[in-house]
Amino acid sequence: MSENVIARAGRREWIGLAVLVLPTLLLSIDMSVLHLAVPMLSADLRPSATQLLWINDIYGFLIAGFLITMGTLGDRIGRRRLLLIGGAAFGLASLLAAYAPSAELLIAARALLGVAGATLMPSTLSLIRNMFHDPSQRTVAISLWMTGFTGGMVLGPVVGGVLLENFWWGSVFLLGVPVMAVLLVAGPILLPEYRDPGAGRLDVTSVLLSLSAILAMIYGFKEIAAYGLALPPVLTVLAGLALGVVFVRRQRGLADPLLDLKLFAERKFTASLGTLMITILVGPGIGLLSAQYLQLVLGLSPLEAGLWSLPPALAVTAGLVISPLLARRLRPAVVIGAGLLASAAGVALITQADATSGLAVVVTGQVVFFLGASPLWVLGTDLIVGSAPPERSGSASSLSETVQEFGGAFGLALFGSIATAVYRTQLAVPEGIPAAVAETARDTLGGAAAAAERLPGPAADELLGAAGAAFTSGLQVSAAISAGIVLVAAGIAFVFLRHVRPTAEQTPEVDDPSRIEVPPGGQPSRL
Repeated sequence: MSENVIARAGRREWIGLAVLVLPTLLLSIDMSVLHLAVPMLSADLRPSATQLLWINDIYGFLIAGFLITMGTLGDRIGRRRLLLIGGAAFGLASLLAAYAPSAELLIAARALLGVAGATLMPSTLSLIRNMFHDPSQRTVAISLWMTGFTGGMVLGPVVGGVLLENFWWGSVFLLGVPVMAVLLVAGPILLPEYRDPGAGRLDVTSVLLSLSAILAMIYGFKEIAAYGLALPPVLTVLAGLALGVVFVRRQRGLADPLLDLKLFAERKFTASLGTLMITILVGPGIGLLSAQYLQLVLGLSPLEAGLWSLPPALAVTAGLVISPLLARRLRPAVVIGAGLLASAAGVALITQADATSGLAVVVTGQVVFFLGASPLWVLGTDLIVGSAPPERSGSASSLSETVQEFGGAFGLALFGSIATAVYRTQLAVPEGIPAAVAETARDTLGGAAAAAERLPGPAADELLGAAGAAFTSGLQVSAAISAGIVLVAAGIAFVFLRHVRPTAEQTPEVDDPSRIEVPPGGQPSRL
């Protein structure tokens, strides 16, 4: 193969992309489906409150903690090899979780699922980077890959509900077995192997530092989001930051660092990564507050609230599909920046919600926000992985996923704390409410709803009305701050990405045989 041959993806690469979408689809389903199974598994396994918390959280913790390590490991041993190893481990761990006879074993299985899951996202994204050299084709491929992930978030509750209606709680985990079986059979046939031929050994100390720093910060953020500001979680976050500083300093002195800091020298890489993280702050926090508003303020059932979450999900899907078409003729700065301006307007619309009739306002605001943000998720991710050298695409992919984990966790903590502070400040407990009931109501909106059940009808309605108004004030303040944050992200995109050309004007990369793994006595594995 000549070094001057321009590589364009053919039928094999597009079929291979379908294989790569499968594990991302499964991961997103697996993130949402467990919540539906909690009542059944609680009745069967009888976990303690602490065990139930770890059953829910350890999966996401370990995915986040191992992303950087697994992305870099794929650069060293081969992205396809790591993907297949992780897929096999995910399938086995899914079987273990499905038939776990105790809470302890289920926690262990969920931990294994998290470690295995951390291999899948950066491996699939870095393989896309290496399979699709043409910028326009790569943008479309990433769009389809992300559509699979969002589709899993929509399908998760539906598929999980059907399974739990007919089978036992462990059936939700068995989804991973056939999906990973397809990956293991089709992967070696359809997916090429890529690795960095010049990669050195993996630095174990860096692995431990990155894992400890990420886990500490995300755990601290989640504790703040769940229980409010307190000294222990704040100290945990600070400890994680300190470990992160030590990790970065160590990378600067290593000949073969776990994380190549030279990636940050590329402006479009750093700007895309920062814009992505800033915007991700808003989505989970506003989404959680909006869900609480629909159920606890407007009184919708969980099913009704879930159905009203479909329009924003469909908006994301539409945006992911449209973005590559816009990017062919318009600069990424224009597409991303204009989209984020629309997102800011959408989230600003939520500030107009009131305590009695804000359903249309909140749902419309979410639709506009997610539709406007979707170009960033496609094009920003494309710029992150596309600006990195192919031999470092695993590391770049893992960074993209890691900042999203950080952004989501920090956003939940930030906006949860803001909304709670406003709620407690604004809540005016009606006169005549017993002190113990009033104290419970002042804690959270959920506490107010539980406290109202102990009161007679008129007093309960009065307390719920006051609590709903106070929570709505917190939602409005959070939405206003969110709009400002998204405007900052739009400004970064306009300024720092303005020199990046539309994908139709970018020069496709040429093949570099030095980046292709050749089996002994065989042909290059890309052929």
